[in-house]
Amino acid sequence: QVQLVESGGGLVQAGGSLRLSCAASGSSFSFGAMGWYRQAPGKQRELVATITRVGATNYADSVKGRFTISRDSAKNTVSLQMNSLKPEDTGVYYCSAQLLGRTYWGRGTQVTVSS
Repeated sequence: QVQLVESGGGLVQAGGSLRLSCAASGSSFSFGAMGWYRQAPGKQRELVATITRVGATNYADSVKGRFTISRDSAKNTVSLQMNSLKPEDTGVYYCSAQLLGRTYWGRGTQVTVSS
């Protein structure tokens, strides 16, 4: 059974940094693209950043230059380094992973940025 487990969320002041990590397990096949999405209260889930198996990255315009996504394909982990955090970055951050045509999701980790 495929599982994605996020860690690293928390409360931080504006301008601070956090690092999110996600570990994927339960598959003998290699995961495809992995990424991070977030959902703020009352809003739809939105893309934050994705990374392919070979390291090609894609970022939402709102986080470019502040967030960095990385992965260790051998360990099936993906991380998100978040710097210069803003109150509008507050939300639940979800890890995602593609596998054999399906998208799997973690349960999410809360990130709160105070002003």
